[in-house]
Amino acid sequence: MAAIMSELAIAHLSTVDPILGGVIRAVGPSTMVVEPDCAPFQTLAQAIAHQQLNGTAANTILGRFIRSCGTDGLFPTPQAVLAAPEATLRAAGFSYAKIASLRDLAEKTLSLVVPDHETLRTLGDEEIITRLTQVRGIGRWTVEMMLMFRLGRPDILPVDDFGVRNGFRLAYGLKKMPSPKALALFGARWAPHRSVAAWFLWRAVELARAGKLPQPLERIRLPRLPRRHRATRSTRKRHASPRARAATRRTPRAGNGAGNGAARSRRAPSKARTAAHKARAPIRRGSLRAAAVTVRKGAPGARRKSQAVVPRLTKARSKRARR
Repeated sequence: MAAIMSELAIAHLSTVDPILGGVIRAVGPSTMVVEPDCAPFQTLAQAIAHQQLNGTAANTILGRFIRSCGTDGLFPTPQAVLAAPEATLRAAGFSYAKIASLRDLAEKTLSLVVPDHETLRTLGDEEIITRLTQVRGIGRWTVEMMLMFRLGRPDILPVDDFGVRNGFRLAYGLKKMPSPKALALFGARWAPHRSVAAWFLWRAVELARAGKLPQPLERIRLPRLPRRHRATRSTRKRHASPRARAATRRTPRAGNGAGNGAARSRRAPSKARTAAHKARAPIRRGSLRAAAVTVRKGAPGARRKSQAVVPRLTKARSKRARR
């Protein structure tokens, strides 16, 4: 069924947004096709079949699905989907992930999580989105398309849709793609006719391809979104209570002993560490310094061998450089 856009919606959008009004005038009289007689189970099953596929391939898979699982050419019921073997659904062209989504949709339809068509019309937009997105493989965008083109809801703005965001960028002369949150804030002025506004943003992409998109009448600035700053360690210390800061300063470190609670004492440097430290020490006034490390090899009583370890030689910095 083709629903002619109301003059009230077009007048409202042209008044609150002159740029969108120019797009509406360039498109001309239009209609938005709505199919209200489609069952929710069939609509969502078709949406699952079309995921990540073009229309021709998806329609071919749906035709095989109807012939193998349907009765008298009708779309299969949830009971038929649950009773169908996995091999039959695979032969129709569904992947394993889509088979799992179809069966989850059938189970949730029988348990009334997915309501029937009459019940669906009595629910609000957000309630419908909350219930239908519980189905595996069904996201918010899929439900929003259902609300617009199956239920004819007038105030749906699919801000995650690439075509809507790209049409907004082209129509308003932006260099970058608007974020979904920024588009949602800007599009609040289009309420309660945001479905019609989204439809004209899709048409703006077609006008741009044909070279007929009008130039924006003015430059706009999208609303800025508040940034969330991650709290650093210094920020957490600064905002901590005085008692917490004092407790942190008074808390001693655990010692190496078995739970004696004493503060850790500095270990005395071993001979090997002292020799290594001397080997790495800078050379002062051109003198050379080396450390000899005696290594015992073999059994007790064997002859000792000495191996000289040549340290890294560096020149000592002058007094002026040290300052």
